[in-house]
Amino acid sequence: MAEVRDGLADIGKHYDERTPIGEEFRDGQLHMWYWYDREDDATLPQAVHRVTRKVSETLGLRPGERVLDAGCGPGEASLFLARQYGVGVTGVTISNFELERARGRAEEAGLSDLVDFRYGDFMELPFPDGSFDAVLALESLQNAPDLGQVLRELFRVLRPGGRIAFSDFSLGEPGDAERVGQFMTTLKLAVLPTLEEWLGHVRAAGFAVEEFTQCGPRVFGMKGKYLREAMGQREQVAEKFGEDRLVEFSRVHRGFFAPRKDQVGYAIVCARKPR
Repeated sequence: MAEVRDGLADIGKHYDERTPIGEEFRDGQLHMWYWYDREDDATLPQAVHRVTRKVSETLGLRPGERVLDAGCGPGEASLFLARQYGVGVTGVTISNFELERARGRAEEAGLSDLVDFRYGDFMELPFPDGSFDAVLALESLQNAPDLGQVLRELFRVLRPGGRIAFSDFSLGEPGDAERVGQFMTTLKLAVLPTLEEWLGHVRAAGFAVEEFTQCGPRVFGMKGKYLREAMGQREQVAEKFGEDRLVEFSRVHRGFFAPRKDQVGYAIVCARKPR
């Protein structure tokens, strides 16, 4: 198994611990949700899948293209890309649990010929220059110890004209810094850039930004709706994992909900490597 630097190894352990219950609530996905308003009747898994679709659609994928899912989680997003667009996907994660889960999903779905999951450091990828037509990164860049380095590495493995699309948290309205600090500590975020700072990092790595949006009110702004939806699944999840483990999961994630709704945004960015 490939080695990763110490900082990322700690992140891997973080996801080993949070992913089993987290993906259970979200049906094989781990990232955020998207609800239009409080009356939106989408289930939690449906709202989470909206983010997968919303981000991946900006890539304009074509059958036969090669896609890197950088920080692939438990694998459901990679399988969606293969099924929906007929692309070949390589998913990379530093979580042993996620790697095993993703490989099992690919086998169960009969997609092992299109989707390959690997353990590895996305700041030092084992792929030649220009290996991929597109990169998808759902809430994974924010965990990089050096954001500039990971963006430059993703730039390197893209072919000229290749695209990158990602979603990540962003800093919203100024306010109680302690609450934002609790949020960042809970998610092990090294930085929390504003949307403009995100765009600056992307451009500094050499990319040309083509599309971006800030949809925080429909994502973190709907944290109350998430809690209500999750409570509807609580008994089922507790039965599978045990009450004590679920209580601990809730305890360690308490800081995630500390900021005001307008203090944490959600940025979606699509950019291209110049030809």
